[in-house]
Amino acid sequence: MELRLPTEQQLRRVYERDLKMSFPAAELRPLPVICTLTRGGTYRPWCLFDGEEIVGEAFVLGFAPGWALFDYLCVDASRRNDGLGSKLIAKLREAERGNVVFGESEIPDYAPDPDMARRRLRFYRRNGAQQAAYDTAVFGVPYHTLFWAERAVTDGELMAAHQKAYHDRFPPSAYRRFIQIPWDISMGVPKKIPWEE
Repeated sequence: MELRLPTEQQLRRVYERDLKMSFPAAELRPLPVICTLTRGGTYRPWCLFDGEEIVGEAFVLGFAPGWALFDYLCVDASRRNDGLGSKLIAKLREAERGNVVFGESEIPDYAPDPDMARRRLRFYRRNGAQQAAYDTAVFGVPYHTLFWAERAVTDGELMAAHQKAYHDRFPPSAYRRFIQIPWDISMGVPKKIPWEE
């Protein structure tokens, strides 16, 4: 199996087949935005190929040297429970070697399916993810912050990079309204809002 970047046609196919079926609208970047970012070279929609068949995806946003925001991990529904998620993360870490890869995973207490959110966190931890000391809320979804790093990273460095990843993508008014880094319960549970890039 090989991790590589897809053609735009392949990207459109896996978006419809896998991402739209696996993520609610409030957590999914619109396909035209993903295509634009990919064409611009900042977005890397890594796909795991088994021969010519795409069996899973691990998408990252490379917004600054040394940093990559882990956006989505997904496995073709017909190939789940086959160890492909762990393979994807291992291959992603190879492909993104030298970068601190970080992202968000839903906080179980606020997730629509708390058991699934707990399983997802356990999966990421089994595959080497560390949990940062701060949480976030992005478009109304509360998340724990997870990361993979080959070097020592402070929470302050990570938070600054996390803020930059979103600050660079949104106008200041949208950032203030929809992105909370850091977030905690004292700020209230936000209302979920679909992506509006």
